[in-house]
Amino acid sequence: MTKYTEVYPWQKKLWQNLNQGRQKLHHAFLMHGRAGIGKYDFALNFSKALLCPNTDGNGHACDKCPSCHWFDDESHPDFRLISPEQESSPDEDAPVAKKTKKKTQISVAQIRELSDFLSLSSHQTSGLRIVLINPAEALNQASANALLKMLEEPAPGVIFILVAHQLQRLLPTILSRCQKVNMPVPDQVQALAWLNIKGVPNPEQQLAYLEGSPIKVLSEQAQFDQLSEIWKHLALGRKMEPQVAASIVIANSVETGVIAVQKWLYDIVTVKLGQQARYHLQYARALQALAEKVNLGRLFDLQKKTNELRKLATHPLNHELQMESLLVEYTKVFQS
Repeated sequence: MTKYTEVYPWQKKLWQNLNQGRQKLHHAFLMHGRAGIGKYDFALNFSKALLCPNTDGNGHACDKCPSCHWFDDESHPDFRLISPEQESSPDEDAPVAKKTKKKTQISVAQIRELSDFLSLSSHQTSGLRIVLINPAEALNQASANALLKMLEEPAPGVIFILVAHQLQRLLPTILSRCQKVNMPVPDQVQALAWLNIKGVPNPEQQLAYLEGSPIKVLSEQAQFDQLSEIWKHLALGRKMEPQVAASIVIANSVETGVIAVQKWLYDIVTVKLGQQARYHLQYARALQALAEKVNLGRLFDLQKKTNELRKLATHPLNHELQMESLLVEYTKVFQS
C-alpha cells in the first residue's frame, strides 16, 4: 500500500460530491475508469478519510490522529487491502530476486479470510470497517463468487471499495451490487498544469507518449532518457544499425522496448495517412520524412511481427537476437 497521496486536481469535484453524501454511504463502491488516472490513490484517500474521526472542512483526513497513523503504517485494524498475493518460489535455493513472483489473481482464500474481519466490531466509535480490493478484475471465478455472497448480505458498518479499469471482466452480479463511480480523466490543461508544478520536463511530449496519463508520466521519468535513445535510432530509418540499436531498445525491459517500436510504427502509419503523430510530437519532422519513403504494405507486415514479439516478451528467448531481426526488417521498409 502506498503512503497518503494527494487528491489530484481532476478529482476534486468528485471528492466533494462523495463527501456530501457521507451520511448515507452505499455499502459497496466500484471506482472505475481507464488506467493511470489515480483511481487507487483516490480510493486510499477516501478510505483513510472515512476512518478518520477528525476530518477537515473538505472531508480530508487530518493526518494526525491515531487512525491516520495506523493507516499510514499499514496497520489499521478496521481496514483491509486485498490485492494479488506474492507467491513464494518452490525453489528455496533460488536467488533472493527470484524467491517471489507476482501473482495476477486474487485467490478465494484471500476473500474467505475476510470472514473474521467482517464478524468483528469496529475499533473506533465511527463503527466503520473498509475493504479495498485492487484491482477488482484480478478476482477469479471462485473469489468473485465468494465476494458476491458478502455483497449480497453486507455486514453492518462494512464498506467495500473496488477499483477497476476493465469492467467487462467483472461479474454482472457484482456490478449490480455496487455504486459505480466513474473516475474523471484529466483534460490536457489540467494534466500539463499538474506536471509543470511537479517540474516534469517536456510534459506535453511525455503526456502524448503515455496516452494522457500524468501519473504515469511522473512515475516513469527514469525511462524517458532511455526512450529518447531509442527514438534517435528509430529516426534514422534505413540508416539505422540494427546490431547497435537492438541492445538499446531492450535495455530497460523487453516489453518497454517492443512497445516503443509499436508506437513508433503506429505514428509512421498515421503520418503516412495524412494525420498528425499521436505519440511522438517532438519527432513530427523525422516521422514525415520516414513516411514519405515507407512501403506501407511491408510496414503493416512489420507491425504484425512486432505484435507477435510483444506476446513473447516474457518468454526465455534470446530477445536481443529477436529484436535485432525485427530491426533489420524495419530498415528494409524504407525505399532508398
